[in-house]
Amino acid sequence: MNNRLSRRKFLGGSAAALAAASFIPATTSCRIAPFTPPFPGIDDFGSKFSGVQIGAITYSWRSMSAGLENIIKYCKETGINSIELMSTDLETFLGAPENPMRNMRRPQPTPPPTAAGQQSGTATPPPAARPDRRQLSPEEQAAMDKYNADIKEFRLGVSAEKVAAARKLFDDAGIEVHIVKFSPSKWSDEEIDYAFTTAKAMGAKAVCEEISESAVKKLAPFAEKHGMYAIFHNHMQYAEEGFSADPFLAVSPAVMLNFDSGHYFGSTGLNPCDFIRKYHDRIYSIHIKDKTAPVTEPGNTNQVWGQGETPLKELLLMMKQEGWPIYLDIELEYEIAPWSDAVKEVKTCVQYSRNILI
Repeated sequence: MNNRLSRRKFLGGSAAALAAASFIPATTSCRIAPFTPPFPGIDDFGSKFSGVQIGAITYSWRSMSAGLENIIKYCKETGINSIELMSTDLETFLGAPENPMRNMRRPQPTPPPTAAGQQSGTATPPPAARPDRRQLSPEEQAAMDKYNADIKEFRLGVSAEKVAAARKLFDDAGIEVHIVKFSPSKWSDEEIDYAFTTAKAMGAKAVCEEISESAVKKLAPFAEKHGMYAIFHNHMQYAEEGFSADPFLAVSPAVMLNFDSGHYFGSTGLNPCDFIRKYHDRIYSIHIKDKTAPVTEPGNTNQVWGQGETPLKELLLMMKQEGWPIYLDIELEYEIAPWSDAVKEVKTCVQYSRNILI
């Protein structure tokens, strides 16, 4: 790739810019500071072990009570001091209207492939064909139309003080929000500006979206404008014939990867460490989980850490040896036993990582 550019080169700028918690107007363009730990002595507490930052995507606690205060509580209970924050909890704190369809459409589990490559490369079907997306009634559609108008009005009117209050909750707890997952590529331009502005005000250096050509081309100019990264998460796309990260990364140095090592291994059977070595300077964060290989029965299935086939130990030790400034985020997706809960399981994953790294 001719456009490869290291994170440190792209993130040139004043250290004061990153430390500032002020809400920057959407029309302002600026660069952000190089990656540096936001809290003194971060190596000595929390979940950074031998230089490797272990965090979590807050999606891991989706089965628990929601809310920023609860997320902070879960972080403290698990020892985590670095998170990829799902935007729903943030926007709820900021005063967003409730989505009337939130409890009407529940995602259905995807059956695992029975052979290598089977089903794993299949593109996401259109909404009408998905089992979790039934046709809305006229009343429901009217409610959704009103919600879409209300949420846009909310986003364009969020106060700087409210965002600063959300940021302070995490700062006071010693927790870094390094990503906000807004997934805003289908929003209006004004709302996309809001996403990057709000994420920056929260101390994040990136806004996350699912990877696609249209999403990359849409968000890259906004990331450049705001001096941030647009990072893109994969599911099973790398199992598709001819799929490559190269065309996406060539769009802009502001485009980075939120590489899901579990989905990569589970769908392709390939060692994610090889991918990480090749693209380490274009990977902002990595989701870590344990899965079976696609040829295993059942294939591409989430497992308790250490019971699957993903080379987690190799991945963690590679990150320790190489010292790349890449966030590693636990994404808890395996089935939780009735006597446990998501907080206990994430804590176990943290301990699993620590035992390997220390």
